Amino acid sequence: MDRARALLAASTLVAAVATLGSLSFSLVLGLNPCDLCWYQRILMYPLVVVLGVAAVDRDVTVWRTVLPLSTFGALIAAYHVYLQVTPTGVTCSFGGGCASVLYPMAGGLLTIPRLSLIAFVLVTAGMVALVRTTRP
Repeated sequence: MDRARALLAASTLVAAVATLGSLSFSLVLGLNPCDLCWYQRILMYPLVVVLGVAAVDRDVTVWRTVLPLSTFGALIAAYHVYLQVTPTGVTCSFGGGCASVLYPMAGGLLTIPRLSLIAFVLVTAGMVALVRTTRP
């Protein structure tokens, strides 16, 4: 497997795990997503299909579609993490509070917004590496 296809496959895997994780938080654990979680889902879910098709087709130009989605998703996730770690009284929801995203894992180190940020950063890094690999 060439390097470009491996980067596409790895990015697809990250997006798929993030998608399945967010669905399991809401459908299995019963956690209601806040507004910012919904925006992150809107940006992450299509990446599974877009990256998956690109990996099968070996389409190295997919970064043009993926980078805006993953970068904007990372910005929203970073803002979400910021709202969680700073006790300013501002909620992560435009319509109200969202205590459900404060579901801590690994002793509070990993929260749902932090997991989202990690996924978006990994997909973005994969696309940056793809551009560097395919450009002369």
